[in-house]
Amino acid sequence: MSRDNQSTTNSIDLQFDKDHLWHPYTSMTNALPAYGVVAAEGVELQLQDGSKLVDGTSSWWACIHGYSHPKIVAAMQQQTAQLSHVMFGGITHRPAIELARLLVELTSPKLTKVFLADSGSISVEVAMKMALQYWQGRAKPYKQKILTIKNGYHGDTFAAMSVCDPEGGMHTMFGELVTKQLFAPAPRSRFGEEFDPQELTEIAQLFEDSHQQIAAVLVEPIMQGAGGMRFYHPDYLAALRKLCDKYNVLLILDEIATGFGRTGKLFAYEHSDIEADILCLGKALTGGYISLAATICSDEVAQGVSDSPAGVFMHGPTFMGNPLACAAAVASLELIKENHWQQQISAIEAQLKMELAEAADYSNVVDVRVLGGVGVLEMSSTLNTAELQQQFVDLGVWIRPFSNLIYIMPPYCISSTDLSKLTNAMKAVAKQSSLPNASGDFISHG
Repeated sequence: MSRDNQSTTNSIDLQFDKDHLWHPYTSMTNALPAYGVVAAEGVELQLQDGSKLVDGTSSWWACIHGYSHPKIVAAMQQQTAQLSHVMFGGITHRPAIELARLLVELTSPKLTKVFLADSGSISVEVAMKMALQYWQGRAKPYKQKILTIKNGYHGDTFAAMSVCDPEGGMHTMFGELVTKQLFAPAPRSRFGEEFDPQELTEIAQLFEDSHQQIAAVLVEPIMQGAGGMRFYHPDYLAALRKLCDKYNVLLILDEIATGFGRTGKLFAYEHSDIEADILCLGKALTGGYISLAATICSDEVAQGVSDSPAGVFMHGPTFMGNPLACAAAVASLELIKENHWQQQISAIEAQLKMELAEAADYSNVVDVRVLGGVGVLEMSSTLNTAELQQQFVDLGVWIRPFSNLIYIMPPYCISSTDLSKLTNAMKAVAKQSSLPNASGDFISHG
């Protein structure tokens, strides 16, 4: 089929899309509507009809600097012309080295060894494999279980699924192929409120009973994302670090959603003043321009893995250390180092708190919560994603609700005017006396 303008998505394209293309978490017989996007700049998405939408999701939390940022685009164009891809086995290149240097500099002192993965889910898989191989290298091969907390989300691949919420996740669909892990209750003490140490009782007992089998604890620090946008108390995370130290268990932190400033700290673990043994990064790593993730570990973990019977770490993706993705990540992290994000997130947080506060009085809203660049309206029932999506598009914004949540995580560069457009749309939809109900949406680790 020929088209006059290859960048324009026409109605025939959309029909082909509906008939042939899978989209995340959709049915091929009753698919959610897809909107044709032809361009994006700053915080706006341009649809095929020429209308523009203020993006409230940063393309699933990744595009933190906005779209078409000249520094990232220029870095990618230059790298494409020079070296877009080369195998990482036996070969290295400047973009990967520069990226690793920046990651070692920006993360905590303990984290020194960088594994460059394809996506967030894979970085979690890599972290879990590192933990198991580490204990093989320390002559404790029986430590093979991962302990985590309920309401978590860590990705869609099989090992990652095994540490997602055991009730709201995908465990039951895939039976014995999903490894059975250990789950503690989700943290109850909210960020900014008083911490109740009694909530540590059950997880402390799990450590006591099962530490000989536990290779690592894996959690999302401070913010549980796709499991419900829950913000929990920093003291809980600090207590987990102490339990890991006491019982000789590794601590894996999944900062795929929270990393690079989203919660008001460069990394969410900084709220608790702790360090991870293994850290997973993704999403905003490249500013959202191309898929890339990283798993970073300590010298001790790397030594243990290298001392395992295999003698090497058993993972090596085809596109590991892709130069184009690394160049994008270097450009994004150089923007992070300019530290504008701190003022941007502070301003976003203050405006979200002020403008969303009134929604707490709406009959359909059971909770309003804000942390850093995240604003959440928790509704009283599960929402119809397709119907609410259309309402938001009609209001000139791109906000994608899931489950019973209407939330935004906008690009850091958003203006106060555009942010108000998002919050006003959230309130307008949430204020309806009756909201359309249906099954919700999920969020991918990419």
